[in-house]
Amino acid sequence: MNSNMLIMLAGGLGLFIYGMKMMGDGLEKAAGSRLKRLLEILTENRFMGLLVGAIVTAIIQSSSATTVMVVGFVNASIMTLSQAVGVIMGANIGTTMTAFLISLNLTTIAPIVVFFGVGLVFFSKRKSIKSIGEILIGFGILFMGMDFMSKSMEPLRTNVAFQHILLSMTNPILGVLAGAAMTVILQSSSASVGILQALAAQGLIGLDGAIFILFGQNIGTCITAILASIGTNTNAKRAAFIHLSIKVIGTSIFMIAMAIGLPFVELVMQISPDSPMSQIANAHIAFNIITAALLFPFGGLIVKLSENVIHGKKQELNEKRLMYLDKRILETPPIAVAQIIKEVIRMANLSKNNVELAMKAYLDREQSAIDDVYRHEEIINYLNQEITQYLVLCNGLELPEKDLRLISGLYHVVNDIERIGDHAENLVEYAEYSIENSLVFSDIAQAELTDMTGKVTDMLNKSFKALDNRDHELAKMVYSQEEEVNELKDKLRESHIDRLNEQKCAPNSGVIFLDIVTNLERIADHATNIAQSVLDEGKSRKY
Repeated sequence: MNSNMLIMLAGGLGLFIYGMKMMGDGLEKAAGSRLKRLLEILTENRFMGLLVGAIVTAIIQSSSATTVMVVGFVNASIMTLSQAVGVIMGANIGTTMTAFLISLNLTTIAPIVVFFGVGLVFFSKRKSIKSIGEILIGFGILFMGMDFMSKSMEPLRTNVAFQHILLSMTNPILGVLAGAAMTVILQSSSASVGILQALAAQGLIGLDGAIFILFGQNIGTCITAILASIGTNTNAKRAAFIHLSIKVIGTSIFMIAMAIGLPFVELVMQISPDSPMSQIANAHIAFNIITAALLFPFGGLIVKLSENVIHGKKQELNEKRLMYLDKRILETPPIAVAQIIKEVIRMANLSKNNVELAMKAYLDREQSAIDDVYRHEEIINYLNQEITQYLVLCNGLELPEKDLRLISGLYHVVNDIERIGDHAENLVEYAEYSIENSLVFSDIAQAELTDMTGKVTDMLNKSFKALDNRDHELAKMVYSQEEEVNELKDKLRESHIDRLNEQKCAPNSGVIFLDIVTNLERIADHATNIAQSVLDEGKSRKY
């Protein structure tokens, strides 16, 4: 193999991968955001997941992209493992579309297709037509790359050393390992299968020698999802393992069946006896469809297998990590916005819990509640930074005007929630001071604070629910409750000053009481801000 052959092969492979990506991107744009939203509306029905996985992968031309998306969705708690099984099986079927297109061998018309595609991209003003142009350009470039790869391999017909290498691939284990290694290096099963088809087109390899390499290529494609699962939660790692286990189990079934006499190769060759490229495409399609059919009824067992192999603890609300956000979902803007709201609501609930814990620590003298408040405050501060970063990233995405207004409002909402957490921290500091200095509070004072805390937490509950559901009526209720809390604050201040004047309360205790009332009233202000953001998407603010 000389340098010219390597240059032609590398150039052809580059064109092939670029054309495949361009065609997939064009199809994705033409389909619009509805394509990826399909993955958001999946139910527990694995069959629906299989169909969606096949359709999405056939359109975006990459099972790796789909499985990485699935890993991201599982990591962000959008998708369950049961749903992921069906989608992954469907992705394995959908990825065979590229091999099928290659088997059509439309190399002669590829330049014409590129010409028309370029014309649509340059001379059309409509985005939908430009997307069709990109599809045509990618389609043509893919076949031109395939032609380059095929022609670069012509001299290998007479290369004895290369023929010996291919003969060694008829060994099942060596063939599988070679196919897996090829796909791991290229990070694309479609590209590695394309190379295999180019070899077949030159008569360098038949299906009997290519079949085990093909099995290995199907296993090798799992490496992308495995790499994507690094740093994710336990369930996301399990999703990547499910992808690998489906391929390994499928390969094992086929190899055992062929070893005991199943004429799989002969049956595939009979379908298209005169087209080696079609034989490889058909074997690829048959392998993935039959594997999905055999394993589909055992999806639940595959999930259990992943849980037994990859152990992990259940994730709790009060963990210092993002539970609903994953950078992979930024590729799906409509879902990304919905997930940000989920993470904001989680942060909001932590801040509300801190207010309740802080008042419990103050009223009941509980040290454990004080410790929990400080621990939760660290999580709230962490979420504030991380969510804000995601909001910045979302601003750069192509989103409807309504979603952009929502993101703008969420910047302020996250700040309000963080400030609620700060006030809860102030409250718990008063609790610590009261405990350390053995301050005594009258029953009336404690009853008044309990009453005000109840009203404030009710406002928080309503404002967070309004934010989650975009409920304008509930937001209006919060807004109207603010005046009630303001009046209560003034009333409590006056009554407590009267108690101080009558020496029914110690001065130190009185100062703490007034500070607590002030912090509770400011928490109510932030609840009102959040409700207002629902009403006007953050255009104007009262505080």
